Amino acid sequence: MAEDDDDIIQTSSVGERLKAAREQKKLALEDIADQTRIPLRHLQNLEAGDWSSLPAATYTIGFAKSYASAVGLDRTEIGEDLRAEMGGQRFESGGSAEVFEPADPARTMPRWLVLSAIGAIALLVIIMTWLNNRSLEPDAAQEPSTEVAATAPAQNAPPTAQTAPQPAQPASGPVVLTATEPAWIQVTDGGRTLFSGELAAGQSFTVPQDAAAPSLKAGKPEALRVTVGSATAPPVGQPGHVASNVSLAPADLMRGGTAASPPAPSAPPGIQNTAG
Repeated sequence: MAEDDDDIIQTSSVGERLKAAREQKKLALEDIADQTRIPLRHLQNLEAGDWSSLPAATYTIGFAKSYASAVGLDRTEIGEDLRAEMGGQRFESGGSAEVFEPADPARTMPRWLVLSAIGAIALLVIIMTWLNNRSLEPDAAQEPSTEVAATAPAQNAPPTAQTAPQPAQPASGPVVLTATEPAWIQVTDGGRTLFSGELAAGQSFTVPQDAAAPSLKAGKPEALRVTVGSATAPPVGQPGHVASNVSLAPADLMRGGTAASPPAPSAPPGIQNTAG
């Protein structure tokens, strides 16, 4: 019986021989498809000899050789017999012109993996572009330090020479004694009495500008307001104490009142000073 099977395999078409060898090994067509990674429909068309439903002759012969190896037949012999069997035959125009499918689909990258790789590359390009643009932008955090550096020389520069304060101009003008309340005063110039008496509140006495060394004696100095021109002089004495021998020279008054020059010698007997 085995010899009959061998005879059938040797005398039949390539498709029939492949099918007979498969059935002899008790293999399903799906087993061959799993083992060879050849689509099931191509194996079915190969066994049936339906060349119009198969890809180009080169691919079909490759399928047949893989099928032969799976069922224990000589791949070279199967390939040559199939080439001879298909020799000179033209496929019908109505046949489907299929694109060759790889013998081992497991070796091709899944579509989701290809799309994921493309997405990752696009994301990387976007990130690199953003980082590049960011590096070209001026650092806002460094701008204040630039301004500080620009102003630092001005702050650290040696101070310019300050203009020396000019001495205050000495007060000038008439010296006026004004009573803020009733006050007794005596104004002399050397041995000459210029005024002696009580000033009522609001009453004033103006020291003659031709007086050489006028001086003041006041029984109540806190009741006097002394002015030199438009300037008000400091108090001429301590409150509650008699002020004596106070210089009425403008410079002395503005310094706070100093002792007047010693009075000149009295006039000879018979000569009496008169108030001006």
